[in-house]
Amino acid sequence: MLSPRLNEALEYAAWLHQDQFRKGTEIPYISHPVAVSMIAMKYGATEDEAIAALLHDAIEDKGREGQTQIEILEKFGPQVLTIVEGCTDATETPKPPWRERKERYIASLAHKSASIRLVSACDKLHNAQAILKDYQAIGDEIWQRFKGGKEGTLWYYRALVDAFESAGTIPPLEGLTQVVSELEAVTFKANLHSAIAL
Repeated sequence: MLSPRLNEALEYAAWLHQDQFRKGTEIPYISHPVAVSMIAMKYGATEDEAIAALLHDAIEDKGREGQTQIEILEKFGPQVLTIVEGCTDATETPKPPWRERKERYIASLAHKSASIRLVSACDKLHNAQAILKDYQAIGDEIWQRFKGGKEGTLWYYRALVDAFESAGTIPPLEGLTQVVSELEAVTFKANLHSAIAL
């Protein structure tokens, strides 16, 4: 049973992301934070962590010049806000360059709380699962969706795995490591086949 706070967070997240879709798809964006929250609960998330998982992209995508932070604090409390802020890689407008943002976020993981790392790892796990699934369906076309392209995206997820490992064990890490390794393996295999064909 979802508590009233979780229900409220779900409704709030659906409202925030109502006009968004997953990159390169017609899948409503809300499916992602819902999946991240479900993954977090699977790994033993507290209610605050599960709520933060629902809202983990709220500031980055819908910051509204600080209004979203105020609403999260008022509706769900300081712990949820702290986790959501910790999962946010940029609040500036316009955002800094992609590589700079990602390097800064990776470096910050060593100093983040276990709650932030849990929600962040669940987010990255769901994203990596989606990339792997779509790569298996459409191949290299998928990399056009991402600012880092193929090389940058693969670098980012491997660097995340390494940073999470260095920061300390968290439950989703094994799953994230496995999916990232599978993604690396299938892209390497495809590259090898292409080279042989040439």
